[in-house]
Amino acid sequence: MKKLIVFLMSGILLAGTVACQQEAAKTGPETPGAANENTKAPVKEASQTSQTSNKAVTTSKSSANDLISAVSKHLKEKLPGSKLEVEGQDGAITVKGTVPSPAELKKVVPLAKEVKGVKTVKAEAKVEPTKKANN
Repeated sequence: MKKLIVFLMSGILLAGTVACQQEAAKTGPETPGAANENTKAPVKEASQTSQTSNKAVTTSKSSANDLISAVSKHLKEKLPGSKLEVEGQDGAITVKGTVPSPAELKKVVPLAKEVKGVKTVKAEAKVEPTKKANN
């Protein structure tokens, strides 16, 4: 019976030791002494940095598309007779197309600037009066 108790206690201690060593391997060394361990850490940080910068690029592209969509929607609501296309990058918006009157052309820039995130607006739209049937 004494041998069985010693055997069980040894097994429990051995299992605990193995578990602690595996946990230490997952979390990394407590003391940065070995050269190999120091060279591995910056490599992981660099890959994390590149992933973060890729996410930032993706986010900025989607936010640019959101801004273009918002400006386009706002202009269609406020100037329903116009045929405008919106392009943009980094808050700089370019509006192309046609509007039915000079008064509406003057409204393009102020209306586009009402959308949050728009920094500058360039209006390349032209006046094209609507054609009436002469029959």
